[in-house]
Amino acid sequence: MTNKFCVSLTCARDDTDRATVAFVVANAALGSEKETLVFLSTEGVRLSQKGYADGVHEDGFMPLRELMDNFAAAGGTVYVCAPCFKKRGLDENNLVDGAVMVGGAKLVEFLSDGSPCITY
Repeated sequence: MTNKFCVSLTCARDDTDRATVAFVVANAALGSEKETLVFLSTEGVRLSQKGYADGVHEDGFMPLRELMDNFAAAGGTVYVCAPCFKKRGLDENNLVDGAVMVGGAKLVEFLSDGSPCITY
């Protein structure tokens, strides 16, 4: 059995509830001592930009910025889909801590040993 866990996130401010819950689950996986990856694709890549998550706060949860900061500080990895990122004309020099630009092959490599993956 693998000791990895993947959270795939396809939304940002267009669905702040899902974006928030994705990072709640990702932090829980890290807390369970799983090597945890958040894969940002489609609109989710916007969360890779410093300042974008500021002010997002769903009732009953920590603010999204805090969840993301905690995830990075605890050693979580954020993969950012390079084609999705480039399509949106975002700034590669403005990535949040822990974010890495990747192609789909890096996600496949991470998942290749049977790692579970949940999508929001």
